[in-house]
Amino acid sequence: MVTIFAYNARMLRATHLVLALLLTATPALAQTWQIDPAHSRAMFTVRHLTIADIRGDFGAVTGTVDYDGKDLTKAKVNATIDVNSLTTRVAARDDHLKTDDFFDAKNHPTMKFVSTSISRAANGRYTMAGDLTIRGTTKRITLDLTAPAGPITTRGQTKIGASASGTINRKDFGVKYHELLDNGGLAVADNVFIQLDVELIQGAPSTSSN
Repeated sequence: MVTIFAYNARMLRATHLVLALLLTATPALAQTWQIDPAHSRAMFTVRHLTIADIRGDFGAVTGTVDYDGKDLTKAKVNATIDVNSLTTRVAARDDHLKTDDFFDAKNHPTMKFVSTSISRAANGRYTMAGDLTIRGTTKRITLDLTAPAGPITTRGQTKIGASASGTINRKDFGVKYHELLDNGGLAVADNVFIQLDVELIQGAPSTSSN
């Protein structure tokens, strides 16, 4: 009888070990969330004439976020912005910004951002690093990222929302427009604050080992 109990105990431990190995090897179940262009936008703020801020808005943002709904550090972001959707509420200025002086929309109609890593920061926030492409030039940037809000289900769709922001130097991306004022300042500052606000719609599940 003792031998039978000992055998059963060994079999139970072996079963538990096999289950643990299987669970460890199972890839995390991620979801592909689609950026909702109707409720998402990319914005920028830049100092003008050293005295005031000018703001622009790109209303056409598309792309995906792979996110399991639990661990944001494993999420993957891939966003595309239509340069021709730019508006600053002044048509003449919008036309100028789309020329080779700035975005060169004719030759580079889109901007892209692809995340490379997300890490935890203070106060429940995150830091997201990624590759930003403007005018065909790609540079690594770092953005502050909020924890996702939601999920919420409405009209048969499950949604979450998030925002990311940071500051870049426009000249790093080939935006070389350079007009000096009488006081020696720049008509358009080099540093540009950018912000991306998105709503995401839950899509089909996909597996990821990350």
